[in-house]
Amino acid sequence: MKFFENSSSYDYSFPAVTLAYFLRYPNPYSKHVLSTDVIDRYVDPSTKRLHTTRLHLKRSKVPSAMAKLLPAGLTGPGGAQQSFVVEKSTIDVREGWMETESRNMEWTGILSVIERQTYRRQPLPIETWRDKLAATDEDTTLGGGEREWTSCKTVVSFKSRLGQAIKKNAEFMANANEDETPRQGFFASWSTAGIQRTIELVGVKRSKTAIMNGKNGMNVVLERLRSGGVMGVLDGMRNDRLEMLGVQEGQWKRAWISANQGGDPDPSPPDLNSDHLDHDR
Repeated sequence: MKFFENSSSYDYSFPAVTLAYFLRYPNPYSKHVLSTDVIDRYVDPSTKRLHTTRLHLKRSKVPSAMAKLLPAGLTGPGGAQQSFVVEKSTIDVREGWMETESRNMEWTGILSVIERQTYRRQPLPIETWRDKLAATDEDTTLGGGEREWTSCKTVVSFKSRLGQAIKKNAEFMANANEDETPRQGFFASWSTAGIQRTIELVGVKRSKTAIMNGKNGMNVVLERLRSGGVMGVLDGMRNDRLEMLGVQEGQWKRAWISANQGGDPDPSPPDLNSDHLDHDR
């Protein structure tokens, strides 16, 4: 098993960062996220904490280094695939922290990835925020209140069972066919530990890039929130969806109106923030 840790910060208040977290998909750095659905959300009456479970569908490509270790046909064309990621989060607004856990639901036999993040409210010393406001003429609290920033600690664990599963299957087949000449398997020249370490290291390398893209995406959403409020975020999400579809907004509207000329004389395009394109991503 391998681990990767990263600590970062946001120059925004804790409420702003937690709101941006739930509005972060889509953004220019997350074009691989195809959809998001909220499957459970409730407030614990005893602790007053918000618990949310969401399901993300993501498009990804198996790295070439990992694809070489896998039997042909195990991945899609060119290593392309789609997979679900379940995300659970807990927010305590009064204490000022949020904990999240995301894990892949598919390909766990090849590589199980669990990402845990902890966001915490960090008060800003009065001298610091006064100097900051004087220098930038900006208030990053997004609504006033106590001047603060938000810390984020990320811990990702990687565990591969690929070699172990194949080795057990090979042993089973060998015992079932003791009288037959054993055949050379795909992983015959590899040790179980060697296979697992290689796949886990590939996962660590990819996570470094993914975490950086995630932070950049959050900053995009936070800037949209600061400059345009929630409507600014929703407008940005709509434009990001159109870009993902490869259609510019004007072109899309013209195509829709042209297709509906025989109907409503003033047709309106469907709402891009409808349930079909859930904006809580």
